[in-house]
Amino acid sequence: MQDNIVEEFNAYRSKMNEKLLNDNNKIIKRIFNLDTNAFAEGALPKKTKELLGLGNSMVLRCDDCVRYHLEACYKLGIPKEEVVEALSISLLIGGTIVIPHLRRAYEFWEALEKS
Repeated sequence: MQDNIVEEFNAYRSKMNEKLLNDNNKIIKRIFNLDTNAFAEGALPKKTKELLGLGNSMVLRCDDCVRYHLEACYKLGIPKEEVVEALSISLLIGGTIVIPHLRRAYEFWEALEKS
């Protein structure tokens, strides 16, 4: 297992996002901008939006997305109990195929707590 999965994930994500954005593709840049703006404070608070993003990412089984939203939740100070409850709803909606992603989500949350 990696020494620090949080640092490695963030380093890889930053490196690859930079490469994607440096190609100056209008569609890619607009999607990135849309994503940033969608998770800003609005009628729904950031906390709610991040928990929704986490839940949707779990059901869609996107580990990178799960990690991204877990870290955002952690940085917003969302307690583990609330995150776990959101993950449990994702498991209910997504079914048992979500279990491997739930395991990796727990592993990443533990790494966030240690960082």
